[in-house]
Amino acid sequence: MSITGNNPQTIVTQAAYLLTDSRQISFPEQSIFFAIKGDRHDGHQFLSELYKNGVREFVVEEASFTDALRRQTAAWTDAAIWIVPSSIRAMQKLVAEKRRQFNIPVVGIAGSNGKTIVKEWLAQLIAPGESVVASPKSYNSQIGVPLSVWNLGKEHTIAIFEAGISQAHEMEYLQPVMHPTIGVFTNIGSAHDDGFKSRKQKITEKLRLFTKVKKLIYRKDYTEVDEEISLILKPVNPFLETLSWGTSHSGADVRVVFDTEKDKSVISFQGKLGVQRFETAFRDQASLENLTHCIVFLLDFGLSAGTIQQRILALKPISMRLELKEGINHCYLIDDAYNNDVQGISMALNFLSQQEQRQKKTVILSDVLQTGQTPAELYKLVAKLLKEKDVDRLIAIGPEIGSQSALFAIPKQEFYKTTDAFLNEFPFASLSDSLVLIKGARSFSFEKIVHRLQQKAHGTVLEINLDALTHNLNYYRSKIGKTTKIMAMVKAFAYGSGSAEVASLLQYNRVDYLGVAYADEGVSLRQNGITLPIMVMNATQPAFDLMLQYKLEPEIYSRRIFSDWITYVNQIGAKSDIPPIHLKLDTGMHRLGFVKDDYEWLIQQLQKNPAIRVSTIFSHLVGADEGVHNAFSKQQYELFIEGAGLIEEALGYQTTKHILNSAGIVRFPGYKLDMVRLGIGLYGVEATGQEQRALQSVGTLKTIVSQIKYLAGGETVGYSRKGLLAHDSAIATLAIGYADGYDRGFGNGVGQISVNGVLCPTIGNICMDMTMIDVTGANVEEGDEVIVFGREMPITSLAKSIHTIPYEILTGIGDRVKRIFFKE
Repeated sequence: MSITGNNPQTIVTQAAYLLTDSRQISFPEQSIFFAIKGDRHDGHQFLSELYKNGVREFVVEEASFTDALRRQTAAWTDAAIWIVPSSIRAMQKLVAEKRRQFNIPVVGIAGSNGKTIVKEWLAQLIAPGESVVASPKSYNSQIGVPLSVWNLGKEHTIAIFEAGISQAHEMEYLQPVMHPTIGVFTNIGSAHDDGFKSRKQKITEKLRLFTKVKKLIYRKDYTEVDEEISLILKPVNPFLETLSWGTSHSGADVRVVFDTEKDKSVISFQGKLGVQRFETAFRDQASLENLTHCIVFLLDFGLSAGTIQQRILALKPISMRLELKEGINHCYLIDDAYNNDVQGISMALNFLSQQEQRQKKTVILSDVLQTGQTPAELYKLVAKLLKEKDVDRLIAIGPEIGSQSALFAIPKQEFYKTTDAFLNEFPFASLSDSLVLIKGARSFSFEKIVHRLQQKAHGTVLEINLDALTHNLNYYRSKIGKTTKIMAMVKAFAYGSGSAEVASLLQYNRVDYLGVAYADEGVSLRQNGITLPIMVMNATQPAFDLMLQYKLEPEIYSRRIFSDWITYVNQIGAKSDIPPIHLKLDTGMHRLGFVKDDYEWLIQQLQKNPAIRVSTIFSHLVGADEGVHNAFSKQQYELFIEGAGLIEEALGYQTTKHILNSAGIVRFPGYKLDMVRLGIGLYGVEATGQEQRALQSVGTLKTIVSQIKYLAGGETVGYSRKGLLAHDSAIATLAIGYADGYDRGFGNGVGQISVNGVLCPTIGNICMDMTMIDVTGANVEEGDEVIVFGREMPITSLAKSIHTIPYEILTGIGDRVKRIFFKE
């Protein structure tokens, strides 16, 4: 083993891939792993796992490279380990050194909003005639930027990267990594305001990216940005050339007018770039601003107005997320149909490998366009990626990938020249019980394939943000520390969010236990590839065979259920297969659990039946979400410790003890014990109300406008004529009703729906399948998507309006409402 001391400049590697997540390995023998110690994770814990999987180069942090790790790695005679003060800074310096080897235009994009859209559109618009490398998705962080810039290759003629910061001094580390030659400042807004003393400081910090650019494009209407460029940036970059545009600022280099019509928008230019006119199908102000940044760049870059107009018409809305959807024939679809580059393929394949719902893996892949590599080089790499991820079936679409078919060693493979040929000729019945990744370049219109393969749904969907769920999990992990385990509750269809999909993510993120209400829920998880230990809260005698078969662990809460379990166990020959049990003590909830008078009997039964192993002992705080019950919670905790201590003493071994739920984790961190049970907090609702801002909204319930009617004052709407109109009104009928989980209590103005940013009240009674709302003050058309709850309408507010709790709203969402899971 080669160990190098703490000087990051000594890192010399031939690795092709930078690895920061032990679960994202594609080519271990060509990867260098940067072990990062964060508030909620520690990459040093996975060094041995990575070594076993073939990684041989490691960067570790001096403070975390303990004596135990040194002894553990001492036998790795074929490994190289660099010890540095900070793995992130070491990675940034390594990538900065690589960046200095290239002399091509590098576009750096900063701002509060729109960075990713501008980057994606710019890459799309400039791609014909150029070999473009760009940040994948929204890779703009302290880690994301170096991972993006590392992809620079000799084949590229232009690079487009974005940089985002959330606090002061971060940009000074990203500037030398990216070292842009051209800058685009999108806009300034409230995003990440909390990380800065003032809006001006935030602007100044973002402008650090442009201290060495030759040209900066920005919108002069943002006067604070304009002022800081003059006062702060130009003095440190005296040779900077600015190219400003504006709709209201008379001093802009380019004066822009947006003229929005019914089915299109016209963008008119006057000034430094000449008199120009462009048409686009985009009509919202954010899209028009983002597109104008791109047009200004392209005109200045030398493209003709006619060429730009032609390419604008081919632009499509950008989907920056992977979506997991139910498909036909018992398939799951991973929809990533809007871009296709090698890094994007790698990221999508990593997501595919995380899913446990189906064993078979199918990839539908188009030609990979504008990489600058020869077809042989490119598809040899793609073929290796597919093989590394154990893909069972490849469906390749496009003339170029078809010409390289000999490179692919996939058990089953089919090749089609066009998307239409696939749709016309493919035997769709042959695609069943599979995870299907759909990954295509925009020009191949793979949305047609998604539409054909997706299980048809009515217009109401519940979108589940897997990134937000991971964020919430990590937030609670930061509250409890490394030594306390987590049991994640996925009962009741994971609080309405989808059990198998959520459980798969939790398994990937290494939670310790799952909790379900009934054995059937646990069986379903096992059938969908979940291998984590699972506790069943309502274990009944008829389900014991299933629990044994699927290795599900019963909660034992009464003399009756324990006696039934003992009888069952004694009838089984192979005692080694018996799952362990979880003992519930009733310390004050008075729902289920052994009370103090049961302890003597319980201990006798445990001592008589040593084959029955106790995994955990637990109880439930009855009022953890309300401060008024603090004294009672303390009393419950003390009773629990006393009872658990008696049982453990009799058993002669230690068990895992847990009493805290989501609310308890926040209010009583001192009671965390060996494990906590994380339920509603995981799904974005902080039950105490104290730290709601720390969580992210996981679910967004959306529906569509089926019809709009224009009714005169005095008319009535809905059953029993409850919706009386006081004035002439526009009334929209939505494709959601109480059968979907939108409670009748929301009727007659109690509920509000977000329609293009405007909250519109319900009118009349809620129907079984439909809801009517007053959209008089909103800009809305039939077919528009509206938000029932999400960021615009928090589920906590929704629940309060009908005097219930978020749990009831979430778990009441009907089965016919399809769940779409997405990852940014």
